Amino acid sequence: MLLIDGEPVSTSPFSGSSRGVRLLGCWTKLLVVRGGSRISSLPALTLSGAFYRFLQGSGGRELVAALAGNPGLRAASERLRDAPERRISSGPEGEEAAAPRHVYVFQREFATVDPARVELVGTDEVTTCVGVVIRNNKTGMTSISHMDFPKIVEGGLKQMLQLLGDDNAPFDVHLIGGFDDASTKVVHSSGRNHSKQEGYSYPLCCRILEVLHKSRQQFHLRTFCVLGSNTTTDSYGNTQPIISGFVVETSSGSVSPASFDMNSRCPDEVVRRIRVSVSSYDPHWQGRLLETYDTHNDAFQIAAACWMPNWAEIASSLDQLSDSEVLLQCSTSPAAEPPHFVENERRIWRYLIENPYWEDTFPKYKPRVFHRTTDGRWSRYS
Repeated sequence: MLLIDGEPVSTSPFSGSSRGVRLLGCWTKLLVVRGGSRISSLPALTLSGAFYRFLQGSGGRELVAALAGNPGLRAASERLRDAPERRISSGPEGEEAAAPRHVYVFQREFATVDPARVELVGTDEVTTCVGVVIRNNKTGMTSISHMDFPKIVEGGLKQMLQLLGDDNAPFDVHLIGGFDDASTKVVHSSGRNHSKQEGYSYPLCCRILEVLHKSRQQFHLRTFCVLGSNTTTDSYGNTQPIISGFVVETSSGSVSPASFDMNSRCPDEVVRRIRVSVSSYDPHWQGRLLETYDTHNDAFQIAAACWMPNWAEIASSLDQLSDSEVLLQCSTSPAAEPPHFVENERRIWRYLIENPYWEDTFPKYKPRVFHRTTDGRWSRYS
């Protein structure tokens, strides 16, 4: 069981097993929560073996409830929310990159970075998704993902752990993003009211905690800025995330709210955005995060994904929608999207219209490889 200052974490009375999908693999141990970073500083949470078998029955719902009510985690979330947002900008093309050496991950991607090669790693555009950071304190190796669906969590966390090193080392974990999207009953846009879809963030958070909790690896949860602790409302009463992007300093492990400009979301931005949509229909990526970055060579390897030629027809049809219709039909959180969401969707559709055959983008299903140049930008290698 999880303890705070030697006391068991208080949970609601169990009413049966979690409604979340049960773990099918063999990860079977514990989630340890502790604190202590520049932004997040918590009392140590320890584990008592006497309660272990009891907690094995706990699912994601019980863990979310327990952690959401923890005063230390709530205080850490408040400090993170109050921290100034860091703006990552690479400057216009043709100029030397202004941003430190960084790696950016899009939705459903992950990257594991070496602090000797990369200064910052981060993501943004996180609304109903959850950003996951796992860091090896001994080596500084840091893995980050932008999780978007419960079914990729188990496989995705295994991918993230592959290059982090010594399995006996306790790893730091930060969970940031997602909000109370189910609490909004009506979405207001363009002068009209629309029914709100089911919530996405809560089942995703439940699944992430459930898999972490049953892993043999020990995890120190330093940040839990999700759901209610990451929710605000707009002038219409629609709920929105407070923090929708963050960056990790690989040398120290400190986490800050962040946003990235278009030039810093490189390389191969549009193709990587397309992979998010088409990978759901590509059997190769079922239950997995999208492979994107070569840790050992500090290079982007945009793994291949395929799509059917009729995607061009679908894209052409979608491109006829009005901006408000694009939000309602293409977003899980239409009232919470950033201003550039619609234009990003239209750029994806234009690419698919112009490139209906995936073989033209990924010949022989090979990855698109980019190397970092001396000025900090990226150059296509193959």
